Amino acid sequence: MFSKLHLPNELAPDELEFLTNLRRDFHAHPELGFEEHRTSDIVAGLLSEAGLSVHRGLGKTGVVGTLSCGNGAAAIGLRADMDALAMPETSNRPYMSRVEGKMHACGHDGHTTLLIGAARQLAKTRNFSGTVHFIFQPAEEGRGGAKRMIDDGLFTKFPCDAVYGLHNMPGLQTDEMAVVAGPQLACSDSWKITMTGVGTHGAKPHLGRDAITACGHFLAALQTIVGRIVDPLQPVVVSACSVHAGDPNALNVIPDFVEIGGTARAYAPHVRDQLELEINRLASGIASMFGIEVAYDYIRRIPPVVNNPAAAAQALDAARDVCQAGVRTDFPPSTAGDDFAFFSQDIPGAYVWLGNGPAVNGALHHNTAYDFNDASIPTGVNFWVRLVERHLEPKAA
Repeated sequence: MFSKLHLPNELAPDELEFLTNLRRDFHAHPELGFEEHRTSDIVAGLLSEAGLSVHRGLGKTGVVGTLSCGNGAAAIGLRADMDALAMPETSNRPYMSRVEGKMHACGHDGHTTLLIGAARQLAKTRNFSGTVHFIFQPAEEGRGGAKRMIDDGLFTKFPCDAVYGLHNMPGLQTDEMAVVAGPQLACSDSWKITMTGVGTHGAKPHLGRDAITACGHFLAALQTIVGRIVDPLQPVVVSACSVHAGDPNALNVIPDFVEIGGTARAYAPHVRDQLELEINRLASGIASMFGIEVAYDYIRRIPPVVNNPAAAAQALDAARDVCQAGVRTDFPPSTAGDDFAFFSQDIPGAYVWLGNGPAVNGALHHNTAYDFNDASIPTGVNFWVRLVERHLEPKAA
């Protein structure tokens, strides 16, 4: 067995400089989901140069690099997301986004760089026995890239005994990680409601059926699901995020309909079912009370990410080997979502957090001034390398 004092080969200064420049190049050229053509070209080229077998086209712009060593039969998958967000960048960094209205505001430029660095390092050291599939996923930001890759045959073409994901986390030190078994990220579902009444003159509400007033009652009642329906020991979020009704240029018209939309988040499958049922119950009840009609749609987008205990234990051991500032095992789950959940639904998986340093000026994920911290590169690359070495440890003769 490896000693906990043993560290993977440290990144050479020129390699760290290369990876830093690569990350900043990705940052300057952000691409949205299923549009990562330039990014995929660079990823595929670097993997091929390192001697990996490269497959392209899964999930349209996805890339899978495969590296085998020794005679081990086990295979694991390591996943990095590549896409950016449709939002402007407000920083004045030399490598800020060159594409108007697009930026790497969640650190996927860093995630891609870390996995490339690990592939290059492992291709040199080969201190493992088995197969590693380096999965570069498109379209994590709500466009369904993980499911698209799976539907295109990812795990049929590249079977994995376990799969791992990593995400940066502002607030943790750059040489610190968090690894926890159990729930990590919530399901990310959407819901839409249309309340249809009878439009009328704003001065004669008694001649119509007011969908706007019904909408107000619904919005006020919505949080009773969290406060009075769901078990208080179950973390949940139900938020209305969009309300469209009427025309600001026609303020004497009560409109016929109101469109409401929002998000629902939970960790447990039965609570997810409960949210779908209760939102509908409230909307239907209030519509009945006001004598209007209601149409309801609940869209199950992304399931929750729940770490397999055995996979989490492997990741924890690897993180402890490389993190000078330590590893947190009590890190709270997030109500955000990640479609890594589709990878780990049927295969043991673990999703870990890598420190990104302080949130500079409060710039957290999805903030226009956010940036991946290049000081995290050594820890992230070494974690991936160490995880492979531990999970695919050569057997003694």
